[in-house]
Amino acid sequence: MSIQEQINFLKTIYPFDQLNKTQIEEFSQNLDIMYFKKNQIIQEKDKNPENLYLIMKGIVQEKNSEEVLSIYSINEFFDPISLIENYSKNTFITTEETICYALPRKIFLKILHENHKMESYFFQSISEKLNNNTLHEKNKELANMMIAKVKDANVHKAIIVPFKTTIYEAAKTIKEHRVPTLLLKDEKDEIYIVTDSDFRQKVILNRMDFDDCVGKISSTGLIYINENDFLFDAQLIMSKHGLKRLVVKNNSNEIVGIIDQISLSSFFATHTFSVSNEIDKAQTLEELKNTSKSFLKIIKSLNAKGVKIAFITKLVNQLNKKLIDKIFELLAPKELLGKSALIVMGSEGRAEQILKTDQDNALIISDDCSLNDEQIHDFARKFTEILVEFGFPRCEGNIMVSNPYWCRRFSDFKELIYSWVMGKTGDDFMNLAIFYDAICASGDRTLLTSLKEYLFKVGSNSQSFYMNFAKIITSFDVPLGFFDGFVFNNENKKHKNEIDIKRGGIFILVQSIRTLSLENKLFRTNTIKRIKELNKLNIIDDEFSKELEEAFNFLASVKLKSNLQNLDAGKEINNYVNPEDLNTMEKDLLKDSFKIVNKLKKKLEYHYKLSYV
Repeated sequence: MSIQEQINFLKTIYPFDQLNKTQIEEFSQNLDIMYFKKNQIIQEKDKNPENLYLIMKGIVQEKNSEEVLSIYSINEFFDPISLIENYSKNTFITTEETICYALPRKIFLKILHENHKMESYFFQSISEKLNNNTLHEKNKELANMMIAKVKDANVHKAIIVPFKTTIYEAAKTIKEHRVPTLLLKDEKDEIYIVTDSDFRQKVILNRMDFDDCVGKISSTGLIYINENDFLFDAQLIMSKHGLKRLVVKNNSNEIVGIIDQISLSSFFATHTFSVSNEIDKAQTLEELKNTSKSFLKIIKSLNAKGVKIAFITKLVNQLNKKLIDKIFELLAPKELLGKSALIVMGSEGRAEQILKTDQDNALIISDDCSLNDEQIHDFARKFTEILVEFGFPRCEGNIMVSNPYWCRRFSDFKELIYSWVMGKTGDDFMNLAIFYDAICASGDRTLLTSLKEYLFKVGSNSQSFYMNFAKIITSFDVPLGFFDGFVFNNENKKHKNEIDIKRGGIFILVQSIRTLSLENKLFRTNTIKRIKELNKLNIIDDEFSKELEEAFNFLASVKLKSNLQNLDAGKEINNYVNPEDLNTMEKDLLKDSFKIVNKLKKKLEYHYKLSYV
């Protein structure tokens, strides 16, 4: 294999793609190709390692005795830590015929110390490594913006009317269809365009008669683009010709829409602003439904661009909250508006739900609301059904406003909260945890604030309450073995060799932080914001706070990536991740994240003396 082919190979593997020209050439010139038979030991435990290995073909297991700790395959490498420490903690053995590049330890260490980026990667703290991985993925995936198609953007509907239509009828058509432009067709089938600015600048300023032919203010010489052309090409055409819009055609040469500069700019800015405006302007449920279809596109777009998971969740949850608020305003009886608080709970309340999983909502009704219970519950059932139509699945636990348990008067909720705090069942603490994460999506937020203040009051003097509230984390195990290998639940045949990333990581972290936050009477609901608040109170130190934030964000990003792949493959959304779908760096960072979760779990077990509960 030529030096150039070796260089090209290295450029596909992080962090070796960070080497400069001289370093990557030296790296490549010192590579040897080595062949290994099936079940052949490449590197032995308790020995001094000789090489860094980069796999070209085959599979290698990292083992401690008979326990498999990690599996490495094509385009992955092992074991830099052994080379740095000059000691191999584990054995590396092939499971099939394997071909590797081998780089001598001396050369690896020399180049490692010459390249600051690579050195910092192998020596940095866990939190730094997790954060830098996100930044690297952002740079690597940014190129995906360049392959977006015109049809992926917000293409306005094309409305075509006769050339001799009156100015009044044309303006009326634009208003009715809520489009910024209108296309005209004359008797020779020539196409013209009229924009909303034409009406302002040509009709009003020239004091034209509204019964005049709209064709008089139109423009010709339109430029077309195919809906399957690259969006980047559309931007280039607009820039080249000084245009603000292009007419979009399909493969059958039919006009299907108009794309303008605002739509283009909105797409490259994730077009959340335009979607937000569409929600504000919507006057019917049907209009809202069409707008909500853009949410998944936004999520995929943001993820493809490498945007940090915390930013994606913030944007998407703002849109979801705005959408639910608008639905509530359109559906709720006027007697309920201002006399109730629609709250969303669980992951949605924490602003951590990205893909719509299920509904977790409730309705707090003011004691002086004039509606009777039957009228309220009729509305609640209708509201739940509409949310289902909008893509919010029913909650399997029936935690929805359609359930009278979660739709009640303010004073009734106070009694319910008291019973949760005094209760001893798992359901009591689960309901309390869900409610504590609530935010107001629509209506009078003071109703929710007052209930949370009441919760802090009745739970403040009971240490046993916080112990029982935290205890649920002991029912969940972090899926990491003693020697840092992944632990699988092989009893679940459907998800054999997969990890439940929610049960084994995200839930433990969320519940632990939630318990500490409740004890310290924090109104924050978002896990990251709770961590920051606990850090300010010196409950969690600076370094551990950073580690928790990065671990939580990494686990959430792995879960999102897996679920988007499931959606594209037509599979159900779930919490399972196969480590073999991750590259070497991602597997290492997943292990690091689980270590941080385990550290937090042990802190809670000690703080609340959970072994005695």
